[in-house]
Amino acid sequence: MQAVVLAAGKGTRLRPLTDDKPKGMVEVAGKPILTHCLKQVVDLGADELIIVVGYEKEKIIEHYGDDFQDVPTTYTHQREQKGLAHALLTVEEHIDDDFMLILGDNIFQANLSDVINRQREDRADAAFLVEEVPWEEASRYGVCDTNKYGEITDVVEKPEEPPSNLVMTGFYTFTPAIFHACHLVQPSNRGEYEISEAIDLLIQSGRTIDAIAIDGWRADIGYPEDRDAAEERIEEDLETPTA
Repeated sequence: MQAVVLAAGKGTRLRPLTDDKPKGMVEVAGKPILTHCLKQVVDLGADELIIVVGYEKEKIIEHYGDDFQDVPTTYTHQREQKGLAHALLTVEEHIDDDFMLILGDNIFQANLSDVINRQREDRADAAFLVEEVPWEEASRYGVCDTNKYGEITDVVEKPEEPPSNLVMTGFYTFTPAIFHACHLVQPSNRGEYEISEAIDLLIQSGRTIDAIAIDGWRADIGYPEDRDAAEERIEEDLETPTA
């Protein structure tokens, strides 16, 4: 399965850590965030990596080159940061089947393989990891509603008044149908082409989107304090003896 990694953002909220580097090259526990992401999808069986780059892209390309851990690596360029759906369309010509999508500012220690396995059951057009967050934090994310079968029935991006505290994390699987939906997305109030809107269009067209509850943890590295918290979690995991 191919894996797409979105890494075009400037990381303005991470300044000063991103004054001279893209967000994905900020180090967490001694490694760039992107290295954590790439290792995770390679461990899940990715046979090709496609990294979407933009801000300070040369630093990413020079660091990783043509392969990562012997997995072929291709780059596409998002010239303007206009949202995740806009970024995803830069890889359309490279995708020929179901694929993984990971946001290049997220670190997981969680059940990502459950999302892959659900996609391979051929009952869903997309699947992604979701988690419950404190209500006051939900407005930072894409917020979901689900039915009794665990299928996504509605998604709204960064709502002022969240309808739930169940949010999308940064790991998804899709069929190529997502690209048609991305082409139909209109700019949001934030002026961005939102991936949540593309997912909602899939739902409206009658396609099945499955939610997989997170088992473990993830760190969304948006602010310097998020980087510090992620390092603490990683250190704790390293210190915890395995059974």
